[in-house]
Amino acid sequence: MLDLLVSNASLPDGRTGMSVAVRDGRICEVTPGLQAPAHEQLDAQGGLLSPPFVDAHFHLDSALTYGQPRVNQSGTLLEGIALWGELKPQLTIDAIIERALHYCDWAVARGLLAIRSHVDTSQPELLTVQALLEVQRRVAPYLDLQLVAFPQDGLLRAPGGLDNLRRALDMGVDVVGGIPHFERTQAQGAESIRLLCELAAAQGRRVDMHCDESDDPHSRHVETLAFETQRLGLQGRVTGSHLTSLHSMDNDYASKLIALMAEAELGVVANPLINITLQGRHDSYPKRRGMTRVPELLAAGLCVAFGQDCVLDPWYSLGSADMLEVAHMGLHVAQMTSQQAMRQCFDAITRQPAQLLGLQGYGLQAGCHADFVLLQARHPAEAIRLRATRLAVYRRGRRIASSTPAQSQLELAQRPASVHFFDAG
Repeated sequence: MLDLLVSNASLPDGRTGMSVAVRDGRICEVTPGLQAPAHEQLDAQGGLLSPPFVDAHFHLDSALTYGQPRVNQSGTLLEGIALWGELKPQLTIDAIIERALHYCDWAVARGLLAIRSHVDTSQPELLTVQALLEVQRRVAPYLDLQLVAFPQDGLLRAPGGLDNLRRALDMGVDVVGGIPHFERTQAQGAESIRLLCELAAAQGRRVDMHCDESDDPHSRHVETLAFETQRLGLQGRVTGSHLTSLHSMDNDYASKLIALMAEAELGVVANPLINITLQGRHDSYPKRRGMTRVPELLAAGLCVAFGQDCVLDPWYSLGSADMLEVAHMGLHVAQMTSQQAMRQCFDAITRQPAQLLGLQGYGLQAGCHADFVLLQARHPAEAIRLRATRLAVYRRGRRIASSTPAQSQLELAQRPASVHFFDAG
């Protein structure tokens, strides 16, 4: 007897009429037209069954703080950092936990079951670290939360930056983070990368650095990150997030840099909603898009993911934990409108970030965890186009969220009574 049998499902790889059988929290068979007794039967009715969404870059400690203590009037990255600095003395562990748990509820309802969150380690009290470690413990039954030790005020720029980060790792934070472009000088930025990569290599940890989040084409710290990755044998374990300066670099240098990144097997996270909002603020016209060169990085064989980054915080006044919204913006900004490119945008919020996070048992193959989301769409491009309704969300074979199908009722004479927006075929 199976625990769950999903039938008549479409899969992201294009297969249709598929059945997914679940026993003891894992997928035990994926095959067309399977019929078998099960405690729960789910007819997908041709809908898209996807592995859960994964957010490779988020800031859970600042989420849902919009307007505290004031609103970012310039809309710039630097004013956002300054605002977060004003708010930090007012933070409490309980308030951070409450906001973070509320956001995690949003995430689960939208089929987002894995998040890599950066946590600010700049304050010696490490309140944010204490809070998010508790959140990580509480949400573990239904959401994978991976934490990155992030020296928001600069590893070398802020007093005690390295010591605070080490203590955060000792407390249980998973990944080494950094922000080299926010150090006082290019030399200090490069030094911070060396120190942090050596620390990660010594402790066997992954690395995820905010890197070159700037319109300045001379902000080239990802070059140093690629070098240190190769020097220390960290290939496949290091991610550069944002990389917005790559958008402004000349093509000759960019072609050399992307090749170096590919040699180092760097992962990349672009944050379409935030990159398009924060970057180009000092331009008149034409205005730069600001997002890194996603199609070129993919063509070079790099693992590229999309992240939500911020929701209702000092940097971004919108957001809803909807990774399909993130993919929708990424598709437009990067002009990834071919059929293959749209599938790559869907991969950038599913398979690719799962690889960057090192998630085990992720996917829709036999032996994988029975974690998946049924979407009111037939294929990945349609899911992005519609920001499809999440009809059912499963974790280890147990339904943890559901929504009623989206349908509009028309009240026009001599027209159909209802309408949907799926493809005709």
